[in-house]
Amino acid sequence: MSDTLSILGACPLLGGLGDAAKRELVDLCRSRSYAAGEIIYLPASVQSNLCIIASGRVRICSSNASGREAILAILDVGAWFGDTVFSPGMPRVFGATAHDDCRVVEISGDGLRALLQRFPEGYPVALDQVSRRLWSAMSVIQDDVLRGTEARIGRRLLFLAHMHNRTESEGPAVSFALTRELLANMMGMTRQGVHRVLKNIEAQGLIEFQYGRVTIFDPARLQAYVDGLD
Repeated sequence: MSDTLSILGACPLLGGLGDAAKRELVDLCRSRSYAAGEIIYLPASVQSNLCIIASGRVRICSSNASGREAILAILDVGAWFGDTVFSPGMPRVFGATAHDDCRVVEISGDGLRALLQRFPEGYPVALDQVSRRLWSAMSVIQDDVLRGTEARIGRRLLFLAHMHNRTESEGPAVSFALTRELLANMMGMTRQGVHRVLKNIEAQGLIEFQYGRVTIFDPARLQAYVDGLD
């Protein structure tokens, strides 16, 4: 129980719930392990579990008829996914696949919604977290249509920071596992093209890539830089 409780306690989506509510939530959880490459759920599947990564990494992705995969995000330990937990009956837009061997804590959507009816103080924080993701995703779409390569890459990094659940109490910096190769795959670009742009952003003192991780020193500063790009 203590391990599951600590995972729930570190999930910002559930940050509005008190200790008593989280202890009740433990009974609604199950822990599942996946091998690297194993599908967690497919695009268009209808299921409303909330998932929190306890170990390893998960990629959120889709594929076309020829099997080519498009990656939206690679999520690290502590990140949550499964936004349709609040919209039962809605199909998943993207699928989820274990990027590494991983363990995921799953929470029944029906159970979570019922618990939030009894502990409604949890809803404002959950709504804020979902709204931030929506805002970030819409910004990515806007940049893909209207902005240049550097703005697109900067905005994708900000989107990934939101996906990794940064909270104000953790300080301004956010760090998560990401390589230039994976970022290039997400952007549909070559590694060399992404590398050139990242070097420029790094030169501004905004980010650092090291040992398979990226650190965004202050997302607000990166946001201001991206907003200032033509």
